[in-house]
Amino acid sequence: MANIKSAKKRVLQDAKARSANNSARSMVRTYIKKAFAAIEAGERDAAVKAVNEAQSVIGRVAHKRVIHPKAGSRQQARIAAAFKAKFGEQAAA
Repeated sequence: MANIKSAKKRVLQDAKARSANNSARSMVRTYIKKAFAAIEAGERDAAVKAVNEAQSVIGRVAHKRVIHPKAGSRQQARIAAAFKAKFGEQAAA
């Protein structure tokens, strides 16, 4: 354990940030699963909503650098490609 006051504070800040980052990463995974599930279900309206929400969450988390921006872009592209393959059009309207 740290002995210096600033090092103790840093440990607490790191723990708080790690907790928030883990929560955000988990949220991204959940929204990705929901988007793919909605696409597979074949209901276009539900899929559009799920895809748009997932892409929004992924973009926000990537912008904050919780996940790598290119990883976020790749995930968004995969969701969009799956939607387009199923419904033959773009999700965002």
